[in-house]
Amino acid sequence: MPTSAELKAMRRAIVISASGLGATSPNPPVGCVILNADGRTVSEGYHLYKGSPHAEVNALAAARGRAAGGTAVVTLEPCNHVGLTPACHQALLDAHVTRVLIAVLDPTSRGEGGAERLRRVGVEVETHVLEEEALTVLGPWLASLTSHRPLLHVLRQTDAAGYPDAPSIEAVAEIARQRQVHDLLISEGAPAEEGRPGSHGESVFRLPSGPLPDDPDIAMATLAATGARTVLLDGYSNLSERLLAAGLVDRLTVFQPVPEPSCAVGPDAAAPFPDGYSLSGVTRTGGQLVITAERQR
Repeated sequence: MPTSAELKAMRRAIVISASGLGATSPNPPVGCVILNADGRTVSEGYHLYKGSPHAEVNALAAARGRAAGGTAVVTLEPCNHVGLTPACHQALLDAHVTRVLIAVLDPTSRGEGGAERLRRVGVEVETHVLEEEALTVLGPWLASLTSHRPLLHVLRQTDAAGYPDAPSIEAVAEIARQRQVHDLLISEGAPAEEGRPGSHGESVFRLPSGPLPDDPDIAMATLAATGARTVLLDGYSNLSERLLAAGLVDRLTVFQPVPEPSCAVGPDAAAPFPDGYSLSGVTRTGGQLVITAERQR
């Protein structure tokens, strides 16, 4: 059973893991906190971008030997294979960690997972610790793995009646914010751009050279081939309309002016989102309502 200090450490690991959003794909955004043998937090680390050290390695480096006899608290199961970086489960063993808490098991483990390898040599391992909370960050990555395609988020502006309109100041600001946490940004008729250009020195995605085709299946295959896990589509386009009609958009965010307290509405007023989507959030920013809908699964 995790202690209160360990649960606090896991929540900290979840929070810092979000620092890698928009830069780690196709790898997951992961956070790690190290507690010493007395149960005190001594270091933390997260995965910055593909090819850079993983969260556990960064946290252990900052611990400077104080991890011996201690606990590693990590949002995703430590990897069990050598790729661009060493296997994280081995790094934990080399640091003489005796206890590991894991939020989410890694479905990409090759053979037996890192958790089992740690247990096999006597390390105490607890899994599914605050898993649902960890999925607030890891959920899109995990869903992309399951569906074998990136998750799509369409963000658009309408007028008060629900028809397409020029982006408001608030919508433009939200697009700028969202591109920091999505791997790719696609604007109408333009090639895909990386959400955080230059954050990892050079592109890790195989970007298409021109605009995506309007055919939903071909567009999805093109996006899947880039290695991106999350894609933001900006505004209205033939492609976004066809993707919505095909049920391939996972999240729809609509900015709409705040209406008058009392006003007549015509029978042809447009709905903020199509059938097959469920309202997941409504809030207000400035003079805009922000309506979010999720694809029904």
